[in-house]
Amino acid sequence: MRQFNERVVLQAIRLHGALPKAEIARVTHLTAQTVQIIIARLEADGLVLKHAPVRGKIGQPSIPMALNPDGAYSIGIKIGRRSLDVLLVDFTAQVRERLTLDYEFPDPDTLFDEIRSRLAALRKSLGPKRAQLLHGIGIAAPLSLGGWQSLLGVAPERAGKWSRIDIQAKVAAMTVLPVEMVKDTSAACVAELVAGRGRSIRSFLYIYIDTFIGGGLVIDSHLRHGVTGNAGAVGSMPLGLGGADGAPPRQLLSVASLFTLEAMYAKAKLDPSAFADERALQAPWLPVTQAWMRESALAIALAIDSAAALLDLDGVIIDGSFSREMLAALLAQVGEAFDHYSWEGVTRPQILAGAIGADARAIGGALLPLYGNFAPDRDLFLKVER
Repeated sequence: MRQFNERVVLQAIRLHGALPKAEIARVTHLTAQTVQIIIARLEADGLVLKHAPVRGKIGQPSIPMALNPDGAYSIGIKIGRRSLDVLLVDFTAQVRERLTLDYEFPDPDTLFDEIRSRLAALRKSLGPKRAQLLHGIGIAAPLSLGGWQSLLGVAPERAGKWSRIDIQAKVAAMTVLPVEMVKDTSAACVAELVAGRGRSIRSFLYIYIDTFIGGGLVIDSHLRHGVTGNAGAVGSMPLGLGGADGAPPRQLLSVASLFTLEAMYAKAKLDPSAFADERALQAPWLPVTQAWMRESALAIALAIDSAAALLDLDGVIIDGSFSREMLAALLAQVGEAFDHYSWEGVTRPQILAGAIGADARAIGGALLPLYGNFAPDRDLFLKVER
């Protein structure tokens, strides 16, 4: 019970920001005396620190207590179809260091050596004392990393290597730290739930646009994994009826994914990497980007309409590994695309921009060990009500 109450206090501060002890007692429903004792222990352990006193008109000034960024660390690894990110994340979920590697498609014969060297580099940068505060490694990777090879233009034998590899076990063999793994878009959803808009929205569908579009599902502030860990896999949603000729309809990921935009850029003899920066909304890339957004917005709106018929949602959060300006433009088009569908009998959900961006998957991975050690219920990502 003592450890649980400590975690409840830490969770309250994480979700609501720096709070004075009286406010912590109010939001956690713990007694003032209990909070006083817990804060003293947490401060002695280096997990919280005092902010400057806030002086009011009456009585003693209140002293907000905040998480100590240097109280704990974790490492998040994102293994994507186009790039590797290895992040050092502090106790407040801020990125301290970022090590990346770009590629056309990940090769397991060389990728794990790259991961090993980056883990060693991060430990070295922390130094012996701070390295003792590392609490684990979280991996975010697609469940079917070798899938859809025909869409990506990857040789089957090259993609097939991933079906024979236990990613978690390979990374665990490199370290004494505990290692956890989660689907990449679920990890991004975790980051949004803990450090983004999810702190104020109880039930939402999360959509993340990268090489492939994917997602996650949060119901009543709980991340839902599903039986196979694939809940919220919006990328696999069909975009129409099966044809009489037996041909299946296209999936959402075949339209509203960044690999499609890359291919459109390449066909126009433009640099495909422009989707990740401001060039996407500048000439000569802009007309191509706009064409991709128009079709993607219609497809995403259809997926949301279908989801709204099954789920009672407070909203839909959309994010991606591109600029915030491009995200705003895409969200505006999705809102307009809603008008092309009937919403009779269905509540039209609000659309919100994600707050994390390109680091969402790796940050979500890094949050897994932090929650395992410091949250009251890491599996459900339970939130304290305010």
